Amino acid sequence: MRQILYILFCTLTTVLFSSCKSSFIAIERGSIAQSDEAFISYLKNKGIETSDSNSVELLNGAHAKFKRLLSDISRAKHHIHLEYFNFRNDSINAVVIGALAKKAAEGVEVRALFDDFGNLSNNKPLKKRHIEAIREKGIQIEKFDPIKFPWVNHINHRDHRKIVVIDGRIGYIGGINVADYYLTGLEGVGKWRDMHARVEGNAVSDLQRVFLDMWNHETGEKISGNCYFPTTGAQGASRIAVVDRCPPKTANNMRRSYANAINAAKDSIQIVSPYFIPTYLVRRAIKKALKDSVKVEIMISSKSDISFTPDATMYTAYRLMKKGATVHMYDGGFNHAKVMAVDGTFCTIGSANLNSRSLRYDYECNIFIFDKEETDTMIEYFHKDKEESFPMTRKYWKSRPLWNRFCGWLGYLLTPIM
Repeated sequence: MRQILYILFCTLTTVLFSSCKSSFIAIERGSIAQSDEAFISYLKNKGIETSDSNSVELLNGAHAKFKRLLSDISRAKHHIHLEYFNFRNDSINAVVIGALAKKAAEGVEVRALFDDFGNLSNNKPLKKRHIEAIREKGIQIEKFDPIKFPWVNHINHRDHRKIVVIDGRIGYIGGINVADYYLTGLEGVGKWRDMHARVEGNAVSDLQRVFLDMWNHETGEKISGNCYFPTTGAQGASRIAVVDRCPPKTANNMRRSYANAINAAKDSIQIVSPYFIPTYLVRRAIKKALKDSVKVEIMISSKSDISFTPDATMYTAYRLMKKGATVHMYDGGFNHAKVMAVDGTFCTIGSANLNSRSLRYDYECNIFIFDKEETDTMIEYFHKDKEESFPMTRKYWKSRPLWNRFCGWLGYLLTPIM
């Protein structure tokens, strides 16, 4: 019920306070440059730099993410920074807070930021007494944009990022919040499928800047200095661009980056998105790719944690299927991953969903990874998930109840605010 109210509030406020604007796509398909080179050039022209000498580990699922994260936390020496949509008051949160408290007792600086609306939208929110208990353990924990009357003033731009930075040397980014259903599944949808990435190298400094900008803005502090941006001496092979959406400064970054990454493709695109209701700009890029004979595969879930969204997602995917896209219906639970691979040469992972909420309104952060080996790994996970999927067909779509198809059509019309 909280999640349904969240969608309703977001929809109402966006209708009242937002306007829909489309933007041009800068990259023209058919250029001589390879897709990764063309997209890197686009990012540079937009002031988004890439960094070299990074190493990336794609963490396939919440068990892999938390195992790795807790290990890195245990070795932290100077600081641990965490920014999440929510820390659900449950078992994995207790484990993470316990690990952080131990490091705080050793003198490590621990700062945690969570979105207040994200916290209130889950069924086990951190309450005032929980937050006070966490602070008593030596952990600095703050809410992003605390909800105050009237709520309508605080719902439009929420902090949906999932970032961790440890000692300025290790970063985490992806789609996994601190909540136990990522590990155990959720009643009604079953297994929760997701991905995260662990990064070492120069790109960690970019993630650190994202966190500290938000932390300093919310707390009024001025945390800075070389101790938060150490020389890493990294030797990794991956080139990375950190694309951050921070309204209003970089409000267009995410949707334009997605659209131009798609438009750079020459051969193939694989997309996984839990709430696939892309903006006009991204839909147009996908249609252009299909028209230019690029193989486009889209994976969505047959189930969802939010009512109404699956119908709109399926209708959108069905329209693209009729244009030539291959749509895989993941049926092994709920696939919450937010990933895309282009031409087997570069890929992206982060917090941004392919819907207007992420691409137009919320604070989001993704990394684009220019590394064939890591991209191949992401595609390998995609193909593995296809084993638990079935194809969307015209027959399948027409077999769905008329009411669901109507809701899908209505949701499609509301794409600018979904």
